[in-house]
Amino acid sequence: MCGICGTFALTGELSPPVAHAIGPMTTALRHRGPDGDGFSVTPFSALGHRRLAIIDRVGGAQPMSNEDGTVWIAFNGEIYNHRELRPFLMAKGHTFRTHSDTEAIIHAFEEFGPACVDRLEGMFSFAIVDQRRRELFIARDRLGKKPLYYALFDGVLHFASEIKALQRSPAWDGALDLSGLEGYLSLGYFMAPHTIYRHVRELEPGHWLRVRNGAVETHQYWDVTDFDSFSGSDARGLEETEELLERCVRERLESEVPLGAFLSGGIDSGLVVSYMAAAVDRVVTTSVGFGERAHNELETAAMTARQFRTDHHPHLIEPALAQVFDAIVDGFDQPFADASALPTYYVSRAARQHVTVALSGDGGDEAFGGYDFRYVPHAVEARVRAFVPRLFQVALRQAGAWWPVSPSLPRPLRLGTYLENVGRSAEEAYYSDLCFLKPQAARALLGIRQGRDPRDSPVYEAVTAPYRRCPSASAVQRAQYADLKVYLPNDVLTKVDRMSMQNSLEVRAPLLDRRLVELAFRLPERVKLPNLRAKHILKQIAAKRLTPELLTQPKRGFTAPLGEWIGKVYAGQFEAEVLRAGSSVSGLLDIKRVRATFADHVAGRADAGYAMWAIWMLERWASRQQTPLNAERSGASERQPVHAPDGPGRSY
Repeated sequence: MCGICGTFALTGELSPPVAHAIGPMTTALRHRGPDGDGFSVTPFSALGHRRLAIIDRVGGAQPMSNEDGTVWIAFNGEIYNHRELRPFLMAKGHTFRTHSDTEAIIHAFEEFGPACVDRLEGMFSFAIVDQRRRELFIARDRLGKKPLYYALFDGVLHFASEIKALQRSPAWDGALDLSGLEGYLSLGYFMAPHTIYRHVRELEPGHWLRVRNGAVETHQYWDVTDFDSFSGSDARGLEETEELLERCVRERLESEVPLGAFLSGGIDSGLVVSYMAAAVDRVVTTSVGFGERAHNELETAAMTARQFRTDHHPHLIEPALAQVFDAIVDGFDQPFADASALPTYYVSRAARQHVTVALSGDGGDEAFGGYDFRYVPHAVEARVRAFVPRLFQVALRQAGAWWPVSPSLPRPLRLGTYLENVGRSAEEAYYSDLCFLKPQAARALLGIRQGRDPRDSPVYEAVTAPYRRCPSASAVQRAQYADLKVYLPNDVLTKVDRMSMQNSLEVRAPLLDRRLVELAFRLPERVKLPNLRAKHILKQIAAKRLTPELLTQPKRGFTAPLGEWIGKVYAGQFEAEVLRAGSSVSGLLDIKRVRATFADHVAGRADAGYAMWAIWMLERWASRQQTPLNAERSGASERQPVHAPDGPGRSY
């Protein structure tokens, strides 16, 4: 795992200040690669690389060139099939000088051009400069595990693994775009390909970008296109999943440095550890938990550790936000409000004390129908909606809007969301459930019209586009596909990459191998969720490999007790930073509404922990960046049209 950055002049040559900026740009990524740096500079291009040495630690330094030094690459990630590609490329006449997976990419590019990405199995973002043709080619892996941002400043394309590297260029333009602020408050992130910066874009998963003849073009090279087509028996579907999952874990065990795994109390990480234990002598595992029982899976993680006799390192975390707050804020380069970033940071920091590479269980829910608090109700709503007359749907939507909301209300009586969702279209219900904070609540905090229609959100079309274009007749398949295109890359994978890289730790996710993902979507809903049993296939596999006690444990999210912290331990600090006169957010939000919501949260009349955390992260980010947010509010409606990208929770 590494960090990459660079500049490429569309025409002419790089100015000396921009060319010389490759040093500071690369240094900004040191946390992603503390083992060394490297540069490649031509009159019209510059590549920078920070290395976390894992494979071919001696010979794999970057940037790396082809045999005659005319094509150069800077690469971040791992290619798991590089050893299979090597003899094929050698037969085509290419000469290898190292054992690095990086060299397989550069020769594949020479042989296949942009189509080289179709041959690569792994996680990656890379940049290739072809000096002979004066072309730049950058690409990102299919699911978006590795990040890549770009911006065009003064006729020079800048790109980097993180935005902070772009900021080191003398051409940097940090004008903000706050038109996605409502989306941020609702979802917890700014929706890619856009960022909070007007001129910075994120290259979307499964896309490449090329600069040639002075023009910039982007292209989508991968997508899930095959749904519900598996024709074998249910038993065969289970067998193929089991075989492929084992292969995906084994492929991710190549390393010249210590390797281990994150271990929670769930079956996804438990399955990963079980396959690792069958392949290596001893597995190093790391778990974290908070004192509050709802946010602590240490006991169940210990069950798995004992079963497979891992070298286990549990960590109980006490609230010490001041020690990590700035590191977390700085890691994202723009506001990011998913509170699970906290435990992800902690588990990454703990794991890095013992290993350099960790496997995780990320992806099992999105691919195999987990999230029973979202996918199962979504399926039920779809079935009920089919029998509800359209006029009656309006009445249900209105009834849901008036239904009482209170944390003290028994769960069976929290029917407001269910009634509203049945009265909406399927994609509207999906968007509403995806939001950590309902759109009407986000609008209230912004001091704008408090309509309940999710379609009024400025990011609604972009978020729901994949749901609408998915050809499956299954509402669950459509929701999972939309999560794969929206929630997973914007939230989960962003969180894991930034928090692990803040600690110079590489994380590999076997359950997000594209072959496993494609198989999962070929399996119809009746196979993945028979009788609405969430994550049925993975549970069947787990029944063969994990202890029965583990299978009966209730699912807990990988979260932090921020609601309790903000309402008690850190209430004073929140008030001092966010509610003070002249705070950065005071000109963006209805501060009276924020104050009233905070008071309700402290008094226990409402659970506004997420909303307060999202606002606090926005305030802290602006403070760290020394960015005046208030002056940007007036330009918030000037955003260019959003182009749709190729566990949030639900409340009742």
